[in-house]
Amino acid sequence: MLVQEKITQAIAILDELGIDAWLTFVRETSAAGDPALPLIYGPHSLTWQSALLLSRTGERIALVGRFDAIVAEQLCVYTEVIPYDQSLQPHLLAALARLDPQQIALNYSPNDVYADGLGHGLYQVLQGYLAGTPFAERLVSAEGIIGALRGRKTPAEAARIRTAVATTLEIYGRAFDFMQPGMSEAQVGAFMHAQMAELGIHETAWDRESCPAVDCGPDKAVGHAGPTDLRLERGHIVHFDFGIREDDYCSDIQRVVYLLRPGETSAPEPVQRGFDTVLAAVDAAVAAMRPGVSGVEVDAAARRVIVEAGYPEFRYATGHHLGRNAHDGGGVLGPAWERYGDTPFRPLETGHVYTVEPGLAVPGYGYIGLEEDVLVTEQGAVYLGQPQRALILR
Repeated sequence: MLVQEKITQAIAILDELGIDAWLTFVRETSAAGDPALPLIYGPHSLTWQSALLLSRTGERIALVGRFDAIVAEQLCVYTEVIPYDQSLQPHLLAALARLDPQQIALNYSPNDVYADGLGHGLYQVLQGYLAGTPFAERLVSAEGIIGALRGRKTPAEAARIRTAVATTLEIYGRAFDFMQPGMSEAQVGAFMHAQMAELGIHETAWDRESCPAVDCGPDKAVGHAGPTDLRLERGHIVHFDFGIREDDYCSDIQRVVYLLRPGETSAPEPVQRGFDTVLAAVDAAVAAMRPGVSGVEVDAAARRVIVEAGYPEFRYATGHHLGRNAHDGGGVLGPAWERYGDTPFRPLETGHVYTVEPGLAVPGYGYIGLEEDVLVTEQGAVYLGQPQRALILR
């Protein structure tokens, strides 16, 4: 059971970081769910104010409304389930008094959206509960705990991502056989959605309207937008960005096709050179990925290949965490830009799963972007699916 694995992992992380307790404070999670909640409470919602309290000594306490207590007990992962009717406050204070944590990691973060599930209003409620107690001065951000918990994939999590990648590559293969010049981007996108349905996949990895992205030719703006009525033309690059969510875990893969002009048997030199450059940037990033290396170092390795080949640097990070979401929080393989905060400086760890996605535009032909999903191991990074090593020609 993944929840059991992740809670056991969380307690080990608390001990590793020297933090006595982790408090996840939530309410009405069907309306405002905490991003960490599926890791420690599964797919279930919590209604009244609830406190999930994990300690470095192994206590796992769920303080929940009475009508949520049955679900909490059925999870069989909390050593103590404490229901309440009128007020959570006395039960929470009693649990904290018994544990007496010197630091209480709370579900807020200035850097990581996936560790920032506590709204300001609910934080004020908690401050009121803790007023006049020593615990009010012991609150710290839980971003280090949540980043590690979310980032360090268990073997079961990595296996689910690998399965999602395999399914995604199968859909890609079908799409490449289906696509023809004269079709619209939207027709190709609809076909890929149909293949998802045929394979029993119900969720894309991000907004369905923009997943897949299908970008044909030099006049298509590349970004977080979906396929349009633009027609596929010979002599153009077709760039794809696509992922699915299968068994709660995501894939995120980009592929590149070149549509041959009449008489062509290979891509023109500018297209081939652009592809080879992006492929070399992917290889440079993957070669740099090993435990202890920072994301900014990996990004620099990929970015250097693009720039030294004479292309403008890409204006985004080389890669991001992948897991329950396509962008899964924690560190990034990114440059030291203000908008990324401290996330590019976080070290890679065994069990991390990242995308690697450098890219460049080829004037007159379109955009080339490759994206591979890789797992960090003690020996370095390994691909979770077959990478694209050559241009796909159609």
